[in-house]
Amino acid sequence: MSRNVASASAVESYAALALQMRCHAVNECSTPGKARSRIRDNIERTGDLIRGSKRFVGTYSGDAVRLAVLPEYFLSGFPQGESAAEWAERACLQPDGAEYRLLGNIARDNDVWLSGNAYETDSHFPDLYFQSSFIIDPAGECKLRYRRLISMYSPTPHDVLDRYLDIYGEKALFPVIDTELGRLACVASEEILFPEICRALALNGAEVICHSSSEMGSPRATPKNTAKRARAFENVAYVVSANSGGISGIRFQGPGAGRSRSRRLNVRLRGGRHRSVATKAPQTVDEQYAGAPAAGTVPERLHRPGHLPAQHAAGG
Repeated sequence: MSRNVASASAVESYAALALQMRCHAVNECSTPGKARSRIRDNIERTGDLIRGSKRFVGTYSGDAVRLAVLPEYFLSGFPQGESAAEWAERACLQPDGAEYRLLGNIARDNDVWLSGNAYETDSHFPDLYFQSSFIIDPAGECKLRYRRLISMYSPTPHDVLDRYLDIYGEKALFPVIDTELGRLACVASEEILFPEICRALALNGAEVICHSSSEMGSPRATPKNTAKRARAFENVAYVVSANSGGISGIRFQGPGAGRSRSRRLNVRLRGGRHRSVATKAPQTVDEQYAGAPAAGTVPERLHRPGHLPAQHAAGG
């Protein structure tokens, strides 16, 4: 594979929006129908935020927003022990389904290339679902679909690789599309930590990598924040990374659920010394963000502390 960057000189300057927004999960919805209704509400809210953010950026910077990247989990949250069939019925999109059409309307109405991440089904693999990153063009058509390759909690093309390649071919593993914004590609969540994936995309020509993520925010150099800069530097590419601004509608799962738990914080003191402080962890994400200012009304250029509790870092 070789990299051709001839298109770079023809790209006009534009603004990319990494939209940090609060995610509303479907896990505790009482029926699949109510879960689907919440997903539609999430899509409507996403459109409102993109419209307002685009206006804000244009007013105060003069830049035209041409690319919008959404955070991981923006539609549904993540599975918490649901069976594959239950999660598919409750939260997964069909590749040609109504939700993608609604997202296409957002891209068309706002004249943006729209990238995000969602769980989706595949008729070729009826017993599985995939976590997919997508790019929709300003005409409302889905032009790129990247199925996450490294995940501890969701099926991936690796699990059915021979048949997946027979159906979609090798190019489907690391897709890149050529657009008026440059050559665009996607990487999902923790995959930013693995140099090989972004490198494969760069070798296929990627110039702008859209990264949907859901992670702890911190003023310190977290592994993901360090990796974002490293992937951009080593591949001579832009990385547009959108982080969630909290997740509501879920409870912490795992050992000790329902009991008091504590987490240990590393605090830097004057003079470079450190000490550890134990603090009580909230029982729900809603408690974690009670009284916090709403996120996502303006584009976020820096991650703020405390976006996701540590217990959810592995869910990405």
